Amino acid sequence: MADKISKERRSENMRRIRSKDMKPEMTVRRLVHGMGYRYRLHRKDLPGKPDLVFPSRRKVIFVHGCFWHQHDDPACLDGRPPKSNTGYWYEKLQRNVERDQDAQMRLAADRWESLVIWECETQDAQLLSRRIRTFLDNISTRK
Repeated sequence: MADKISKERRSENMRRIRSKDMKPEMTVRRLVHGMGYRYRLHRKDLPGKPDLVFPSRRKVIFVHGCFWHQHDDPACLDGRPPKSNTGYWYEKLQRNVERDQDAQMRLAADRWESLVIWECETQDAQLLSRRIRTFLDNISTRK
């Protein structure tokens, strides 16, 4: 299946994609701040540079874009891989998935708990706030 836009335009679109401060992340940050939690952003000394870090709780939140991190929920249409240039995209997106898994394993080995929030999950603020509160208020059994 051929791309619907020119190669140059596609390249320009991809170049403009940022890795932080995107709409889903900002939605989560505003929600968490409004719930009274305070956090740090994108700590480079932690595996995967988590989007939100709660140092005193040893918890982190990752806000993943469904496409870039390949959300595997069948109900999420944004997590589907592209139909064109499949070899390139499969390798690129698979590296993202493997890097995410590695970061979460390294965090767990260092006694950090992590929560992944998918872009599509940011649409329901009530459900999301309950999930975040449960995660952050749950006392860790890891010591």
